[in-house]
Amino acid sequence: MDHKPALYALLRLHAEIGGKIKENKVQALKLIEDMKHVEAVLHMLEPGFNARTIAPKRRNNPNPLFKRGHVIRAALGVLRAATAPMSAEEIGIALLRSKGVPEPTRAEIELMYGSVSASLKNNRDVIVHEGRPRRWSLARDGN
Repeated sequence: MDHKPALYALLRLHAEIGGKIKENKVQALKLIEDMKHVEAVLHMLEPGFNARTIAPKRRNNPNPLFKRGHVIRAALGVLRAATAPMSAEEIGIALLRSKGVPEPTRAEIELMYGSVSASLKNNRDVIVHEGRPRRWSLARDGN
């Protein structure tokens, strides 16, 4: 085997990844064992309890550009400056550009779309317009 630097680095990387996979399998087995112990205690306290009804907890992936509660404020600011109703995607792109992202990737747009859409859904200051995609405007504008 020819020992070129790139080949050597790739072999080491492959070995490291293999080690991480092995560690994660051991950790997964321990977590499964821990979960079985918790289920056993649940069955002791409530014999007819069905542990399958417990949904795994999702991890919260915070938006890296906006702190909690800041998306709605920024979205309302975009809507104040808008001349027509805007979709959540358009608002998200405007917010990304305001944070210095001139050409956002599809993943960044989708993340902002989710944040903006969730923020606007339960807000009293906005109006949802008919049609697809949903378009939003400020309620006090009379739109």
